[in-house]
This record gives sequence, structure tokens and C-alpha cells, in this order.
Amino acid sequence: MTVTTEAEVVEAIRSAQAPLSLRGGNTRGMAGPGADLSLAGLRGIGLYEPGALTLVAQAGTPVSEIETTLAAEGQRLAFEPMDHRALMGCSGTPTIGGIFAANVSGPRRLAVGAARDFLLGVRFVDGQGNVIKNGGRVMKNVTGYDLVKLMAGSRGTLGAVTEVSLKVLPTPETSATLVLSGLDDAAAIAAMALAMRSPFEVTGAAHDQAQGRSFLRLEGFETSVSYRTGRLKDLLAATGAELEVLDAEPSATLWRDLRDVAAFHGAAGDVWRVHCRPTEAPALAAKAGAEAHLYDWAGGLIWLRMAPGTDLRARLGRYDGHATLLRAESAAQALLPRQEPEAPGVARLTAGLRAKFDPRGIFNAEALALTP
Repeated sequence: MTVTTEAEVVEAIRSAQAPLSLRGGNTRGMAGPGADLSLAGLRGIGLYEPGALTLVAQAGTPVSEIETTLAAEGQRLAFEPMDHRALMGCSGTPTIGGIFAANVSGPRRLAVGAARDFLLGVRFVDGQGNVIKNGGRVMKNVTGYDLVKLMAGSRGTLGAVTEVSLKVLPTPETSATLVLSGLDDAAAIAAMALAMRSPFEVTGAAHDQAQGRSFLRLEGFETSVSYRTGRLKDLLAATGAELEVLDAEPSATLWRDLRDVAAFHGAAGDVWRVHCRPTEAPALAAKAGAEAHLYDWAGGLIWLRMAPGTDLRARLGRYDGHATLLRAESAAQALLPRQEPEAPGVARLTAGLRAKFDPRGIFNAEALALTP
């Protein structure tokens, strides 16, 4: 079932006699069991005020359309949402509603915040077919802000998002990436931590274990980027790494590949994301015994490519974080939940929220376990 208006969403939910599986562009594996309800027909930018740094769009609006509109005004989605298609081996068109439903945030998250931090307002239809509007269309209006953030990352289990209002930011004049070569995992994590503690405003920090290279991104006015890059080189000289600087164009290509985990594209195996304390990351990666791994967010995020069917959570044991199975063969998906099982207290809170927003259970609970 495909809808093109909010009224049609209301009717579809009110008339549903069985669970619904909400879809946008279906590029992230978010659809769960149940009848498909596609929101991709809800398209269009309803309001864009470059001077106020705000934009309002229907949930099915392609991310590419929004990025093109912003680029014409020298602005961007600062939280750098990932494009999952090549990694997941699927087609489709990423939508802005799907971005916020999954709280998709890229390498710049450690500097500017997650997708949910840019969400100002939202319209959605709950499990009883009620239209709920929360938040506002300008940054000064923060009415109901907590509910707005609750919907971000809810993965279609609390309601069908029909419209989002978001904050955008100017695109910097230029960027550069400082590349450190020759560091092992532990030394790379230490170097990234040193860079992040510095006053030089690093907006990306990643390490490719296979290449033995670490990457630190700086953005802003050209003179500032040049100065900060030089100072950062001086600061990190003591690491013993070989240092080189990539200018704006190759830097942009590099971070797009890091954002989309290009190193894993077309490679066999299960793909996991592990969120953890950066200081724990090297030990966790060693425990995992992955076929390949990458670090992002200065070590706070580990991407791992595992042998099919590996129970990574059992290997890692207890730690301060969680592991998400993003991509797996069907046999592994049948045995391993994609989401980390919730602690009993959190599970009770989740159940209580679902009972309020979806008392009929139209948005199937299984969808929560099947989403990345």
C-alpha cells in the first residue's frame, strides 16, 4: 500500500486489521513483518528559510533532493547521514523520514551531534490514526522537544512520520584531512583522543585497521583550516606516525567512503556496528576476531565484518555499549536479533511507550528487533 497524503496515512492505519510494516525508501532494512505501508509518496519541501537555517519537508522526500536544495544556498545536513544502499546491497531512494526514523548519523556526529539533535518538529500518525504535531518550525520554538527526540530513532514503532522540521547549517569554505600512517589500533585511538581534546575543532576521527591509517578532518575558513592543520601536525608528531595532508577534494571523497563503509562493499560476511567507549574499542575489536574492522567517532563506533553466523555479542561479553547486527545472511538473522536485547527496566519503559502510542499493536513489535 502506497500513500501520498497524510489523510491517506490516517485512513490506512485506522482501517488496518493486521500489523503494518512502515517503509520509506527501504534502504536500511527497517521493514519488519506485516503489510507494507509505503510513505515514499509523501514528497516535497514545504518550507525552506535559508536565513533561519530551517527546512520543512514531507517524510518521503528524497535526501538527495534536500541536499541539492541546500547546496544551492551553501548549506548542508551537518549530521552527515550515511547512504546504506551499497553496504546493504539494496536499491531504493533514501528519504528524510527514514533518516530520522533510524537516527542515521555519520562521522561528523562526534562534533555536531546526531540526526535527532537537528530535528525541530515532527508530524506523525499514531497507532489509532490520530495526527500528532510536536515541536515547531524554528529553533526558538522548542515546545514538546522531548517528544520530537523520542520519535527520532524510534524506527517506525511509535507512529508513521509524515513531516519533519529540521535545522541545517552552512557548508564550510574548505576542509582538509590529516592522515597518520603506521599506528596500531591502540596508538590510533590514543592519537584520535589527543586530537579531539585539542582546541583545533576536529570534525571527523576514524581509523582503518587494514590500511594502518588514521584520519582527522578539519573544516572552516581556508586560513583557519591551514593554521589548525599545522598545529595539529605539531601536536601529533610525537606519535611517530607518518603525517600527510589531503586537501578539500580528496578529503571529501575519503569521508564519503568512510561514512558509507565503502571498505565493506561487496565483501561477504555479516556486518556489525558496536557502540562503546573509545578506550575500550581496541580490546573489543581484538575479542571480536573480525575479518575486518574500522573505527569511527574517534573509536566510539566500530564497524566489523564477521564470518557469517558469528554471535558477536557472545564473543564480546559485557561492556559499556551495545552491538547491532546490520547485515547478515537469512540463517543468521533467524537466530540473532539485530538490536541488542534491552535491559529489563528499559524494556518495561519501551513497552509502556508502545502501549500509549500504539495500543492496538498495529506497528508490529517485531519490527523493533529487525531494524538496524
